[in-house]
Amino acid sequence: MKDPVQYVPGGPAEPGATGSPLLTGARASRRAFIKGVIASGAVAGSAGFLFGCSQNAGVPMGGVERLVSLNVNGRVRRVDVLPWETLAMTLRYKLSLTGTKLACDRGECGACTVLVDGVPHYSCSTLTHSVGSRSVLTIEGLEGPDGRLHPIQQAFIDELGPQCGFCTPGQIMSTVALLQKNPRPTRDEARRALSGNLCRCGAYDHYLNSVMRAAEVV
Repeated sequence: MKDPVQYVPGGPAEPGATGSPLLTGARASRRAFIKGVIASGAVAGSAGFLFGCSQNAGVPMGGVERLVSLNVNGRVRRVDVLPWETLAMTLRYKLSLTGTKLACDRGECGACTVLVDGVPHYSCSTLTHSVGSRSVLTIEGLEGPDGRLHPIQQAFIDELGPQCGFCTPGQIMSTVALLQKNPRPTRDEARRALSGNLCRCGAYDHYLNSVMRAAEVV
């Protein structure tokens, strides 16, 4: 007579049982059941990925079209954009417009400021897909056709505004937006307009001098 075999939960099925341990009723362990569910889900998911068996093979429900047209510095550019991609990433790494700086990457310092339809935006916290057909202006777009600097850029140089220069593109873009709206601002108005742009060098007076000088020549 053979020794009785004791069934251990999680082990092989009892002698005489048919099918897998998942089919042995209450005797099957929870671990085996969960592993079976995960395995079956993985197989189904991989099949859909490999063979494209989704009925909607195009843009998924709730998704966005990846190939978009952006109006940047007066030129329409076609670019492949991920759904969660920020405008700063698109400008720098897809369009090679590296004048837009990434510093804090959380919408606090203003180094990445660009104009969208004339309004300053932190491009590090603006999704590219949200821009749509609106007009984007970066620091590169200020240069004249002959390569000459914009008067605001020249004013910043003349007043020795930049020190390290990392925040300067954002400071200039905020100034462009200010002077388009208010060509003759007071110094206090200029201070408020640039309050969203941080300077780690602390050259705020230099930048304000630059704004006031630019207001005289623009």
